[in-house]
Amino acid sequence: MEVALDPSKGARDDTFVSFFEAEYDGLYRTLLLMVGSRSEADELAQEAMARVYERWDRVRDMGSPAGYAYTVAFNLNRRRLRHLLRWRRQILCEPESTPSTEVIDARRDVRAALLRLPIPLREAVVLTGWLELSVEEAGQVLGIEGVSVRGRLHRARQLLRDLLEESDG
Repeated sequence: MEVALDPSKGARDDTFVSFFEAEYDGLYRTLLLMVGSRSEADELAQEAMARVYERWDRVRDMGSPAGYAYTVAFNLNRRRLRHLLRWRRQILCEPESTPSTEVIDARRDVRAALLRLPIPLREAVVLTGWLELSVEEAGQVLGIEGVSVRGRLHRARQLLRDLLEESDG
């Protein structure tokens, strides 16, 4: 994504450009795990960064500007899912088949199982497992207590274990 900068904003833009360059790829990859579609992940990441840029004067002084960007992106995804449900569209698709090697098959199975998790459980897994946030940090992004994140992780692990055993069977 190319950011069109307003020349009258000067240093403000330089700090945002640095933030964008440091955070965009991780945000995109996280969203890819969440939604399972490269185009949707890219669209959500771009929209989240655009919203961060609009509020950069306030966001840059926050304790975690990246956390704010992830929160915005997750909220955008929730809105997208609500919209899709309203129109009764299929939200998640089975992953495309890939060349058959043991590692690629295992990755596909894990991705498929992850995509079958309910959104709240998937969010907890992605934030703590992929982004390596603590349960407290993940709770802040999700707007819930750390103990609730732990509960979601526990349920997610049980469900993932069942789903992966089912795919092996």
